[in-house]
Amino acid sequence: MTATSAFAGPRLRAARWATRGNFFALGFAAGIWGVHIPTVKTHYGLTESGLSMALLAMAAGAVICLVFAGKLVAAFGARAVALFAGLVICGSLALVLQAETFVGLIPLMLVFGGANGLMDVSINAEGTVLEEQSGKRVMSNFHGMYSIGGMSGAGAGALMIAADVAAPLQLAGLAAALAALVATASTYMLPVHPQDPEQHAGFRVPSGTLLILGGLAAVGLLAEGAMYDWSVLYLQTDTAAAPALAALGYASFSAAMAATRFAGDTLREHWSPQRLMAASGILAAVAMATVLIVRDPIVGLVGFALVGVGFANVVPILFIAATRVPGVAPATAIATVSSVGYLGFVAGPPLVGGIAHASSLSWALATVVVGAVLLYLSARRIPV
Repeated sequence: MTATSAFAGPRLRAARWATRGNFFALGFAAGIWGVHIPTVKTHYGLTESGLSMALLAMAAGAVICLVFAGKLVAAFGARAVALFAGLVICGSLALVLQAETFVGLIPLMLVFGGANGLMDVSINAEGTVLEEQSGKRVMSNFHGMYSIGGMSGAGAGALMIAADVAAPLQLAGLAAALAALVATASTYMLPVHPQDPEQHAGFRVPSGTLLILGGLAAVGLLAEGAMYDWSVLYLQTDTAAAPALAALGYASFSAAMAATRFAGDTLREHWSPQRLMAASGILAAVAMATVLIVRDPIVGLVGFALVGVGFANVVPILFIAATRVPGVAPATAIATVSSVGYLGFVAGPPLVGGIAHASSLSWALATVVVGAVLLYLSARRIPV
């Protein structure tokens, strides 16, 4: 498949809006899932250990699909992969409360995780192509749309919980609406993608600076994944928040992250990447530590929002830094850092679940504090 200069003007604008739509859809699905993790826990009668196993199955599905994601995008194009994966995500959400036993939940989690990994890689690949063809920085904006989607999905779930809408009906209705969005948005994505001139369409083992950047991305996304899957449950169990209020935990995190990502380009104009990363790490560490020490629902919501501000620009900063690594094509560098980072995202929730089972959820979420401190200490390693 070859890129063509015919993709200009209106065609590129349509593709940018289509990709924004798919980032929003992926985030919306994340928000819905995050709100209903306690529902899944109750429906299947799971302990923290059992829930951790379900999340681990989701992570395993994503990791398996990450190995093939690059080749699938190269073979079929990001548009086809995003459409397929997005529809599978919607189907999985609609069915997640339909299984009768924990054994039936596990394969569903494998499929759900795999589809999330495929869609994540495909739409980030689309974003890379759009940056190259238009000459405009759009990654921060796209990731901002993901955060808005997460906030919207969590907010919609919270409203439906407050209105006593049955959980299976919520998931089925929202999944159907999401499927319509994915199908429409994918139609306007670019139909072809340029091949990697270095023939690294598959997963590339990182080394040197790329390994450092991928590791930092994994740390940031591990903390983000922990917030994604455990923030609502923390507010319910450790601060005694009402279910409707607790459901806003991930929404507050996503809303603050989205707003900060949309301001990301302006922040980078005034702050160096190293300084911005260091400040982000300190803010996230202090905010999360305060939430875990105070254990109050309102403090939790405010603290989660500040954690969102802290982690908002981590991935965009690292993606931009990756394009500055000498001797590596920008698209290959971004794909490599993204893939390694995603391993942190899917590993975070089961790691937190395992620590929660061994000690407590508060101690488990201290991993977010540790991750933020590591970002602060490693900020000087980011290339300018």
